Amino acid sequence: MDYYVVIPAAGKGKRMKAGMNKVLLELEGQPLIIHTLTVFEADASCRGIVLSVHPDEQNEFRQLLAAHRITKVCAFADGGKERQHSVYSGLKALPPESDIVLVHDGARPFITKETVSMLVESAQATGAAIAAVPVKDTIKQAKSGIVSQTVERSSLWSVQTPQAFQKAILLSAQQRAEEEGFLGTDESSLVERTGYPVCIVESDYDNIKLTTPEDLYFARAIIAKRNESKV
Repeated sequence: MDYYVVIPAAGKGKRMKAGMNKVLLELEGQPLIIHTLTVFEADASCRGIVLSVHPDEQNEFRQLLAAHRITKVCAFADGGKERQHSVYSGLKALPPESDIVLVHDGARPFITKETVSMLVESAQATGAAIAAVPVKDTIKQAKSGIVSQTVERSSLWSVQTPQAFQKAILLSAQQRAEEEGFLGTDESSLVERTGYPVCIVESDYDNIKLTTPEDLYFARAIIAKRNESKV
């Protein structure tokens, strides 16, 4: 089942403390964004990729794509101040024939083809689906540093990307959010507030987003584990 993917990659990554766009950081000899793009480049069901990038960095990204033989990027969109703006810009750059669209973090390189396939299938059937994993830690709610309650975790999920949608559903939610001045934490939150149900597809705990310097240690460990499994 075919799909397109929008990848917002315009963030400055302040928490990474790299002084640059974190998706351009080297991870085991390749920029982080190349690790992410390679997953979709290798998936025959991916018809195209839209990269939402700051205009000043688009030439640098084009050079990286050529150097690493990434051919499925069909368009660049101007990245905005907020992730939501970058995604909306990317959605508007999709070709007219696109139906199922995934939104995926540029700094989340360990998504598997199996999870992508399940998301696409679920979005095709239901309209909206997100990758997530069950919360493992005990969660406390607190006020002014004092625990007010322990939250029952059996119904809690830690949300990841990709998030998959029928394009018309996500575009409608994005348009409504823009009109009402609402800024959501992810694409699912925009769809949820329209009353549309969003399904969960269970992913895996390796599908981390690289946000802080410590995450690079985990990323290298995941790569080493995957390399060992190939031997």
